[in-house]
Amino acid sequence: MMNLYDLAKQLFDAQPFSRFLGAELTRADADGVTLSLPIVDHHKQQHGYVHGGVISYLADNALTFAGGLALEGDAVTSEFKLNYLKPAKGSRLEARAEAKGVGRRQAVCRCEIYAIEGAEATLCALAQGTIVALVK
Repeated sequence: MMNLYDLAKQLFDAQPFSRFLGAELTRADADGVTLSLPIVDHHKQQHGYVHGGVISYLADNALTFAGGLALEGDAVTSEFKLNYLKPAKGSRLEARAEAKGVGRRQAVCRCEIYAIEGAEATLCALAQGTIVALVK
């Protein structure tokens, strides 16, 4: 039987958009998930900060994976809210998400997005979303 991380990694690696951006699933366990994205020039906007759409992608995907793991099955985002706190700059982004409330069909999840430079992690965005189980 496949462990939780291996199952999540298999699903993550099947996402063409995640591969296109260069994102990686670095943690998936009962406590949540972490996605990592090395920052490269095509992720930036005109001021040199990571584009908000890239941060939004990380939040959405991390929330959905955290919710899917908590719901123990395929899931999609029903809605999410994102607050940008500081400009994202550094060598990589890290999105850390966990389910905070889990029912039979939905999970409310929270995500923190950090800009990482060396040993310093700067909280640059917060997200909260509702993730729903797919019915087959």
